[in-house]
Amino acid sequence: MRKKPWMAGLFLAAAFVAAMIGCSRIAEQAETDKPRIMGATYMSRNNPFFDVLHESIETVVAGNGDILISRDPCQDQEKQNAQIQEMIEEGIEVLFLNPVDWEKVRPALEACQKAGVTIINIDTVVKDTEYVVSIVETDNYLAGVLCAQEMMKQVKEGRIVIIGNDIQTSVRNRVQGFLDTIEGQDRYEVIYAENGSGEFEVSAKVMADFLKQGIEFDVVLGGNDPMALGALAALQQQHQEKGVQIYGIDGSPDFKEMLEYGYVSGTSAQSPWTIGKVAAETAYDYLNGLEVEPYISIEPYMITQENLENYEVGSWQ
Repeated sequence: MRKKPWMAGLFLAAAFVAAMIGCSRIAEQAETDKPRIMGATYMSRNNPFFDVLHESIETVVAGNGDILISRDPCQDQEKQNAQIQEMIEEGIEVLFLNPVDWEKVRPALEACQKAGVTIINIDTVVKDTEYVVSIVETDNYLAGVLCAQEMMKQVKEGRIVIIGNDIQTSVRNRVQGFLDTIEGQDRYEVIYAENGSGEFEVSAKVMADFLKQGIEFDVVLGGNDPMALGALAALQQQHQEKGVQIYGIDGSPDFKEMLEYGYVSGTSAQSPWTIGKVAAETAYDYLNGLEVEPYISIEPYMITQENLENYEVGSWQ
């Protein structure tokens, strides 16, 4: 039977509509499958802690088929602000932020808000927390408390040197936890406190300069493991490490190795892998419309020579 001309036209029109719908669905699917771009910035990549933190975040992001780009500001907040603006221009939807300076990072926070970029604040809290969706960090105050408690077990009285970093809230909270724990104990006295910028080399110089003063002391608290190990290096250079208790905070492989050899006393450990994983999963929960916790605290724990055998010396927790 011959098809009537109007029927042929109807079939052609139907085929055209079907083709257009198909193209629309393909385009929609392509848009859906387009990977998200996320950004990460850490105060420095000179500390292996941040390498592990980044790897953990990247594992989750890549597992979701997305892309993670990163920048290293090398402890320069103005540079970090500029790098965050660059990442915004590259199209990031999420920023995992570890600020150099908890206050001076504000212009970058404002830029992210203007661009609709979600901020997950990691490890070190920004001052203006209203700009961030969630904060993920170790309980840094408790980390300082644990160091003080362990020190008080080992040292009945002590003159204490603290190497910290006031512009980094994580370190400042650790030091405050330590100070609050020894407060009212006349047996313990902080005789010197200085900024080590969170870096091994800076802290080694700080300790070397202090040693020139010839002041006696019994204990060193480093605001993180690199600062504690920097102090150890300066003490060893001057052959003055004997009898000095050295405490760090991180639980890094380098510190645990020195602990194994008996050169240091203990570290309040945290897990960069856990922080990164939780931060990345929190970001995806938020993007998927789920309610997320505005503050997530991860509990630290003390590693000493007595329990070191329970931990892998050559890797992070």
